[in-house]
Amino acid sequence: MSDTNTQNRKRKASLPILIAGGVSSLVLALGMSPTFSAFTASIQNSVNTAGTGTLVMEEKNQAGSVTCLSTDGGSVSTNSATCATINKYSGDLALIPGETVVTNITIKNVGTVDASSFSLVAGACTQSANGTLNGTATDLCTQTTVVVTSGAKTIYSGTAAAMNAASINMLTQLGVASVPAGTSIPITFSVKAGTTALGNTYQGLKIAQSMTWAFGA
Repeated sequence: MSDTNTQNRKRKASLPILIAGGVSSLVLALGMSPTFSAFTASIQNSVNTAGTGTLVMEEKNQAGSVTCLSTDGGSVSTNSATCATINKYSGDLALIPGETVVTNITIKNVGTVDASSFSLVAGACTQSANGTLNGTATDLCTQTTVVVTSGAKTIYSGTAAAMNAASINMLTQLGVASVPAGTSIPITFSVKAGTTALGNTYQGLKIAQSMTWAFGA
């Protein structure tokens, strides 16, 4: 047998082995490749945020020329301020018995969240001398009547002395569930200096009483 025939037989015998080896490599390569689908769909939520709103109270006088904010005390972190520039009892120190003075204000929610609670708490009524000529009466707080209204709603009606007996739930008195952000509440104070029956012992006297409005959310 010639060397040429022997070499041809060796090539034919090795061909199936090479092919088999190539198929194995191909199967292994496919087994390690990622799987691809014909259809795909996806959603990326790129904006996911959360934060806190603000609850800020604003008080204005009737003319709108005086504004007090709950942040006037320093910042929204404190959110509590003292306003001495809007006198709900008018500041008139020349009243006569039986005379009534009216003061209009607005309380507004200038924050970004609704106020789910709204209250008014009056401090104790105190009496003091007004000027150098003073009568001897000591019960002007009891003789002075205060009526607080908002439109047709009566918030309080009674003496100045009795007003600080309890916190007034403004939402209940107004008949609403909340004070939405941006909403203004008109408030009217009518103060009557006793009755015409008061005598000279009530001359030269004055009363003072603090008022605290509060929102909650």
